[in-house]
Amino acid sequence: MHWIDWAILIVPLIGVLWISVKTQRYMRSVSDFMAAGRGAGRYLVATAGMMAGWGLISAVAEFELIYKAGLAFDWWRVLQTPATLFLALTGFVLYRYRETRVLTLAQLFEARYSKAFRIFSGFLASVSGIINYAIFPSVGGRFLIYYCKLPLTVPIFGFEFSTFALVMIMFLSLALVLVMLGGQLTIMVTDCVQGLFSYAMYIIIAIAVLSLVSWSQMAQSLTQTPPGESLMNPFDTSQVKDFNIWFVLIGIFGAVYGTLAWQGSQGFNASAANPHEAKMGGILGRWRDFALRVMLILLAISAYTYMHHPDFAAGAAQVNHELSQIDNPQIQEQMRVPVALSHLLPIGIKGIFLAVMVFLLITTDVSYLHSWGSIIIQDMVLPLRKKPLTTRQHLWLLRLSIAGVAVFAFFFSLLFRQTQYIYMFFALTGSIYLGGAGAVIIGGLYWKKGTTAAAWVSMILGGFLGVAGVILEQIWAGRLYPLLIHWFPSSEYLKAHADSFPINGQYMWLIAMVSAIVAYIVISLLTCKEDYDMDKLLHRGKYAIKDDDVALKSGRVSMWQKLLGIDHQFTLGDKVLSISVFVWTMLWVVVFAVVTAWNFIWPLSTDWWTSYWYIVAILMPLVLGVITSIWFTVGGIIDLKRLFVHLRTTARDVLDDGTVAPTRQYQMSAAEISAMEKGDDKS
Repeated sequence: MHWIDWAILIVPLIGVLWISVKTQRYMRSVSDFMAAGRGAGRYLVATAGMMAGWGLISAVAEFELIYKAGLAFDWWRVLQTPATLFLALTGFVLYRYRETRVLTLAQLFEARYSKAFRIFSGFLASVSGIINYAIFPSVGGRFLIYYCKLPLTVPIFGFEFSTFALVMIMFLSLALVLVMLGGQLTIMVTDCVQGLFSYAMYIIIAIAVLSLVSWSQMAQSLTQTPPGESLMNPFDTSQVKDFNIWFVLIGIFGAVYGTLAWQGSQGFNASAANPHEAKMGGILGRWRDFALRVMLILLAISAYTYMHHPDFAAGAAQVNHELSQIDNPQIQEQMRVPVALSHLLPIGIKGIFLAVMVFLLITTDVSYLHSWGSIIIQDMVLPLRKKPLTTRQHLWLLRLSIAGVAVFAFFFSLLFRQTQYIYMFFALTGSIYLGGAGAVIIGGLYWKKGTTAAAWVSMILGGFLGVAGVILEQIWAGRLYPLLIHWFPSSEYLKAHADSFPINGQYMWLIAMVSAIVAYIVISLLTCKEDYDMDKLLHRGKYAIKDDDVALKSGRVSMWQKLLGIDHQFTLGDKVLSISVFVWTMLWVVVFAVVTAWNFIWPLSTDWWTSYWYIVAILMPLVLGVITSIWFTVGGIIDLKRLFVHLRTTARDVLDDGTVAPTRQYQMSAAEISAMEKGDDKS
């Protein structure tokens, strides 16, 4: 690494730290720390949310996937678009969640089900999430070591210290500083600022890669694969394991079923200025990722080309030598693309890519630390207290819990041995909570007959299956497989799965989800004695809260507008945005259907797929990435200004801290009761 590359990283980081310190003075309440004062506009939600959702570990996981499955896998990803379109346009779950005005998902569970269920679900969510997050520091640490070619140990005062441990401590400490200063408020602002910096960096890197490795070299490398393992032709992938069409289909089902269930960035779900802005932020999210996606694709396939094309044979040999020094085969796979890029990228571009990855590392770290640490306090400690906490006590408890998550993640990352792809680890650990949570959330927000008993059974069943998957994966190779092969020595199935549990994380997730859905429906029908009052939960009708009102336009909403998620709150610009998302998405659905049908009749050639991917995966998103980057930069800056105006002028309610108190037959937050007593509600 040249000093120029280090400067490209350090200067923006100093700027981010300065902004976080300046933002901290606006943090005055628990709701500020938990939900950024509920003042974020749509561009702020979309830009900051992208940075929180696309961490360094996600980029490395995507490199793993593309390196193994190539561009062909992206063809089957088109199947996801109708589902993601539905979620974006309708605001499915997200809109109703924001209407409840809760600060965490488990707070919703107390309001909808019971306090005991809130505590249990908070515990399960935090266990699942903390274990899932606990490999983030290790992936980030290894990336920095192998990409920057840092020594494995560093001498300090005559003692040798692990560079891996020191790097993790450094960036976890930086993340802790950012999140402890102002919680979700500083996260929202700094994530957005880092996102605005990154938009231009994505484009620069993508153009630089195309100048370093030609498309003809990439195409030549990607097409030299055995039959059934094509990286270009999606209809010649029958021998590709793990990352196949079933991986996509299960992911689609899980995306709808588990909407908002995963709480790694749960603060963003509650931070929008109102439910309409939350919904529009989701719709905008359909346009924000072009520049990031094209950068990741080009980096992955250029690394693949570097390792397989004869023009780069000397460099590939050096990369293979460096990788051979890593004793864990899974980590070798994980670091293959970063190490290749460290040889391929020139001075300057190498620093820009490092800055992008560190931004992604920090933005995800702060969001996950905030989420899992705050859930422990909000959903496990707070419901058990009889005496209310002062704002100061509450905020310090949140900070201490967040620090505890960081300490656990450090030691877990230091000691845990990874044995599978990152995406599979995500699916496996996530299923501990996600297996049952989707049924409980959707049933609670949309079905008045859903019961507390059904919620308990679904969550326990999903959690049990998720935990079973984690345990079986860890003990399979060392204990369970030797025992089974001793009993069944002639089993070819067992011999084919000697290294890992035969049901991967994605399939375990599916089993947990289906089981939880069936349990929730059956138990609810058996135990429902009285329909739940959904208007009170969602603050509708006589329970409406004035702060969440959006001026409604008169007139009739047509059927086609309803299909696009358009209602009376939509301005002309909102309608254009929704229609554009619908048209763009359905265009690619039609292309997918036509080309798939055509291919079954007259199979398309490799040359055809080479041209297709060059246009669709490279050129088109690169052009759109330039346009959307400018668009979102302007919108993000405007929303940041509006957020600070909101924070300066809005009075804080000290009761808005996530506490739920019993009133009449149903559960309401202390802040809602206060609003009613003051006459601020419309009852």
